[in-house]
Amino acid sequence: QTIYSSYVAAGKGMSMHYVYILRSIKFKDKSYTGRTTDLVRRLAEHNRHENEYPSRYKPWLIKTYVAFQTKEPAISFEKYLKTPSGRAFAKKRL
Repeated sequence: QTIYSSYVAAGKGMSMHYVYILRSIKFKDKSYTGRTTDLVRRLAEHNRHENEYPSRYKPWLIKTYVAFQTKEPAISFEKYLKTPSGRAFAKKRL
């Protein structure tokens, strides 16, 4: 429902850029960080084995996502979350 609300808010031709953190249901210590413009589709892809690393730990749930109006800050935030300090931040704050 929350995802749908952000899609509606984006509406009228504006494409939101999402940075997301997935948490494995079976392997609680495994997470995956990524970026997309279609969060629902991307989660379904991860859970259908369409990606090599994430498929080992499926099924996934969305733990956190952040929406950006433009691509550049989304790319920067995703890169940050994949650094050691970004992973520590996500673990503590997200």
